[in-house]
Amino acid sequence: YFGYTAVFMGVNGVPKLMDLLDEPLPGVGTYEDFNTIDWVREKSKDRDRHREITNKSKESTWALMKSVSDAFSGWLLMLLIGLMAGALAGGIDISAHWLTDLKGGVCLNGFWFNHEHCCWNSNETTFVERDKCPQWKSWAELIIGTAEGSFAYIVNYVMYVCWALLFAFLAVSLVRAFAPYACGSGIPEIKTILSGFIIRGYLGKWTLVIKTITLVLAVSSGLSLGKEGPLIHVACCCGNILCHVFTKYRKNEAKRREVLSAAAAVGVSVAFGAPIGGVLFSLEEVSYYFPLKTLWRSFFAALVAAFTLRSINPFGNSRLVLFYVEFHSPWHLLELVPFILLGIFGGLWGAAFIRANIAWCRRRKTTRLGHYPVLEVLVVTAVTAVLAFPNEYTRMSTSELISELFNDCTLLDSSKLCDYINVNITKSSNELADRPASTNVYMAMWQLALALVFKMLITVVTFGMKVPSGLFIPSMLAYYHHDWVIFRGWCSPGADCITPGLYAMVGAAACLGGVTRMTVSLVVIMFELTGGLEYIVPLMAAAMTSKWVADAIGREGIYEAHIRLNGYPFLEAKEEFSHKTLAMDVMRPRRSDPPLSVLTQDSMTVEDVETLITETSYSGFPVVVSHESQRLVGFALRRDLTISIENARRRQDGIVSTSRVFFTEYTPPQAPSSPAPLKLRSVMDLSPFTVTDHTPMEIVVDIFRKLGLRQCLVTHNGRLLGIITKKDILKHMAQMANRDPDSILFN
Repeated sequence: YFGYTAVFMGVNGVPKLMDLLDEPLPGVGTYEDFNTIDWVREKSKDRDRHREITNKSKESTWALMKSVSDAFSGWLLMLLIGLMAGALAGGIDISAHWLTDLKGGVCLNGFWFNHEHCCWNSNETTFVERDKCPQWKSWAELIIGTAEGSFAYIVNYVMYVCWALLFAFLAVSLVRAFAPYACGSGIPEIKTILSGFIIRGYLGKWTLVIKTITLVLAVSSGLSLGKEGPLIHVACCCGNILCHVFTKYRKNEAKRREVLSAAAAVGVSVAFGAPIGGVLFSLEEVSYYFPLKTLWRSFFAALVAAFTLRSINPFGNSRLVLFYVEFHSPWHLLELVPFILLGIFGGLWGAAFIRANIAWCRRRKTTRLGHYPVLEVLVVTAVTAVLAFPNEYTRMSTSELISELFNDCTLLDSSKLCDYINVNITKSSNELADRPASTNVYMAMWQLALALVFKMLITVVTFGMKVPSGLFIPSMLAYYHHDWVIFRGWCSPGADCITPGLYAMVGAAACLGGVTRMTVSLVVIMFELTGGLEYIVPLMAAAMTSKWVADAIGREGIYEAHIRLNGYPFLEAKEEFSHKTLAMDVMRPRRSDPPLSVLTQDSMTVEDVETLITETSYSGFPVVVSHESQRLVGFALRRDLTISIENARRRQDGIVSTSRVFFTEYTPPQAPSSPAPLKLRSVMDLSPFTVTDHTPMEIVVDIFRKLGLRQCLVTHNGRLLGIITKKDILKHMAQMANRDPDSILFN
């Protein structure tokens, strides 16, 4: 029962071979790091497992119970992922809020209270200065005893920069020491993993722990980054870790990727408080294979996660995000023009951002800059903190800034942006008459303009550093608008004319669309964020325009660009293959190469197979009838061969270097003196995908995309000619696009 071939003496002393690989060897059928999974094999494995459980369920009540628990395990797993990701997101939100406020001062009632919680129970807060209370002391008050004057300002400034540097240093040091995979947003890698690639440890427990801690530190340090992308990575780590509890998902890579697709939806659900937007994001942006069953499960998991986060209530406003707003004033048809202009701006900004960020990241990869990640993070943090402190809009956390920009002005607003001069206000209503702007509004406009330029430049450098960094929020910050005189024409007296917050929201959607090229999911996320169903049309107009404009300048979104920069083997479904090449132009071996390394079905010894494995680095080998005929029999993976041979040598009597290896169904009689043969038919794929040498490459590329193949064999009249792997296709596509084919790094 050890899973190798046992030899029994049959009639007349002729050895009778029994292939006992029905009980699979540990390790056979698994994959090495930086390899692509075989989707077809994984799915057929799962179908066989399911068929077996269904057949057994008719035999006994116990088997029926097992069948029911097997069917239920998927939903249970979704429930656990939703609970775990929701709880972690709540913890991250609360911690980040507290640490961000710690840069400004400390609460005397208890250092663990953030500024808002500290002043909640105070009776001494005034309406205009609602954030000032005796319990909250700024660092200047604690150190020199006064909050006024230039010296106090300098003390606060220095403390702000010191805390920012401390948080950033802790974040980058933890990432370097314990989990190098915890840096960045994680979405490009998750897209690659979902397409079938294996990066061991990327979704492991260390990555989860360190990413959660360093995400809080990185956001609190005031760097221009968001926590939304990394939250998707955190949710996928939860999914991957919980998969190990259930055998069905632990042992099947394709099933596990279905769970990770749902986990990505959970990540967006807790990042934006948008469960439906999360499911659509997973479908539109990150998933490679998304069956209907995964859609329902993603929906359920996103619901559980949103419910968990709502129960924790991290912001104390009964909302899932800090910048939830509700607009109620209708928009006018003429406003579609500025909405489309916002879309154009968003597209231009998105394309420019991608170019600048990729150029900077390439510079980091190819020059000495990449050798000093800690120094780079500290320098960027210092520059950010020093420039951010004087301007109150860059000093506050990014989420608070968005909340400020999205908000609609009412009479009770103490924000500078709402500081209009009050004239002729009837006390009976909270309606705003047309009021002239005060100097504070113009001052706020200047500060916002400076904040815009500052955030644009600093985000280019920040995204891709060795700390957890998301992009959603900085992208959203890229635009704001104000009442223009032109629009005064259609305003009825006393009614709101224009909602500046709506323009901020549409601008945010346009810029985010330009950077990531999301459309449907982006619009849904934005209206779930704002609760404004009547603004779907402006959002759609802006998102679509920004996508068209950005696509006209460059085809790739930021995640695809980073996938290509890192050389991950990802076949982009959106990219058209328009060249007229054939399979024979791409397959290996080329004309000048040595012949293809193959196994024969019955003429090789164990030593021959081992020599072939050690002398080559290929992931697998075609099996042919003989070197002369080259007729194809099947395909055997290197890892499966190695494990099977090692296992047979260790546990089976008589297997030596001169033992013959058979891939045939029946083994011919052996001479009594010859060593025991080794039968390896069970590790061979009997139905490898084949195409003829004249198959157009566009069809081959389509087959690879739709079936998730690792490799495909090329034949001519049934004879084996060569092999095409996923990497060959990617190199060929890079060559056709005049890019460096050697930039595809992994197998």
